[in-house]
Amino acid sequence: MIRDRYTAEELLFRASKNADDGVTNRVTPETAGWAHLGAETRRLRKGQRFTGKTDGNEAVFVVYGGTLHVRSNRGEWKKVGERPHVFAGMPHALYLPPDSTFDIEATSDVAEFAWATAAASGKFGARHITPEDVHIELRGGHNNSRQINQIVPPGFDAERLVSVEVYTPSGNWSSYPPHKHDTHVADAKGNLLEGDLEEVYCYRFAKPNGWALQRIYTPDRTTDATVVAEDGDIVLVPFGYHPVSTGYGYDCYYLNFLAGSAQTLAATDDPAHTWVKETWTAMDPRVPMVTHRAKSAAPPTFADEDDTLLKS
Repeated sequence: MIRDRYTAEELLFRASKNADDGVTNRVTPETAGWAHLGAETRRLRKGQRFTGKTDGNEAVFVVYGGTLHVRSNRGEWKKVGERPHVFAGMPHALYLPPDSTFDIEATSDVAEFAWATAAASGKFGARHITPEDVHIELRGGHNNSRQINQIVPPGFDAERLVSVEVYTPSGNWSSYPPHKHDTHVADAKGNLLEGDLEEVYCYRFAKPNGWALQRIYTPDRTTDATVVAEDGDIVLVPFGYHPVSTGYGYDCYYLNFLAGSAQTLAATDDPAHTWVKETWTAMDPRVPMVTHRAKSAAPPTFADEDDTLLKS
């Protein structure tokens, strides 16, 4: 059943305290109360394996830390992953199309990853995404500065899924000004101005006891909830505006997966708060928080205020 309103308790999925089966958090379309997106986080010890299949879905796997050996009917990748944790470098990821089988083995002492699924027809092939493939973008200004790593951006060879990492320094705001992407809106030429997207925020923090506040509210306030997200938690964004603020002293990371009727990140700002963009005159010097080690990698770009490609 697709829900039309949510409470704070329904939007927050707490990390598992017992990950003996490797699953640290899980969201399905059924438990989320929406149509498309499923997401899961896992932790494996060296030699532990996770096998599965994508069935009628495409899937994106993002390695938080450690290394994985992936065997699949789409190919074999002996080293997927590099950084020890999300605050130590750029990501590795893997895209698999529908009707894929996979066998994932941890080859480091500990390997952690998140993966998401959405229905697809199978237009594209498998792809290993390396750090050099991931573009860094810096957005906002002052204590609204953050870093976005574009893992599976619009235009990537995927049908529905989009994925980005967002780094927010201690005490800063993110996903701000508040924006939404819950209605399919196109101009007269067919250019998409806003997409109808389901989204999850998968949270990690640089220090123990880290936390962030996230508000999810609709224009008519039928849903207006604020949740406290901690390490490993997943927050749903089924609709509405959804700003984030991380606690002072706690650098925040969240991995976004999104899926809807189109592969897009087109969004609309809350008109009550769009004016704050005019106050940005400098970027917080703490971003970027992670960078490419490869000297040939492209430098980060600074997004224009009117850029609608990404507003996470």
